[in-house]
Amino acid sequence: MKKRFLVLALALALVLALTACGGNGGGSGSDGNKTVTVGATPAPHAAILEVAEKLMEAEGYTLVIKEFDDYVAPNTSLEDGSLDANYFQHITYMEGFNAERGTHLVNAAGIHYEPLGLYAGMTASVADLPDGAKIAVPNDATNEARALLLLEQEGLIKLKDGVSLSATKSDVEENPHNFEFVEMEARLTPTVLQDVDMAVVNGNYAIDAGLKIADALAVESAEGDAAEAYVNVVAVKEGNENSEGIQALIKCLKSDEVKSFIEETYEGAVVPLF
Repeated sequence: MKKRFLVLALALALVLALTACGGNGGGSGSDGNKTVTVGATPAPHAAILEVAEKLMEAEGYTLVIKEFDDYVAPNTSLEDGSLDANYFQHITYMEGFNAERGTHLVNAAGIHYEPLGLYAGMTASVADLPDGAKIAVPNDATNEARALLLLEQEGLIKLKDGVSLSATKSDVEENPHNFEFVEMEARLTPTVLQDVDMAVVNGNYAIDAGLKIADALAVESAEGDAAEAYVNVVAVKEGNENSEGIQALIKCLKSDEVKSFIEETYEGAVVPLF
């Protein structure tokens, strides 16, 4: 009987030891490193994480990057514990997602800002936009408001006073040329350029589609509150922001190596904020 209890005790101790090794953001990798699993959209986020991946090895971590092509699954996966962090969204979107879905996501660190751009489709210039022109805009709450603010910035429409980041199509107070705003998932906006006069495209999806910020007809101003409101963040579930694995990830993402990569690769389409 004593021998049986001894075997059980040793087995329990082994399980506890393995569990302890998997703390701070995941389990142990095949190389013995602790793992941190991060969800990201392909560009620029996953590409930036690939630079950080090498730096994480020096910190004793294996960085696992899981790519997503939408703005919902990375957050629901973070909430249910499938991910340790995600890096794909700006802080305003994250806060709106929490309010709408009842999730408990927090900002662990702000990394970069991606100016929104207005790109030519069937119409080559803003001055040539015909009455009734179709303009594609993202359909999620914060990015649609952001798109409408960009159109207002360019004098194409006027929004009701005070709506700011809560703006929707119903808040367009003046639309003298009767532009039609075609709402769709943000990832689809660059794919419909041949079917609309223009499209407002998020920075990451513009990069995926091979669009350059230098070719945009209008770019969201970085002055005022834009960079603060739309800073792209490392998001984690509340309570995990100070874990060792997450802090190691933030250290690597805010490194000189990552900053140089962003500046040299994206030429203004992605702006490091550190």
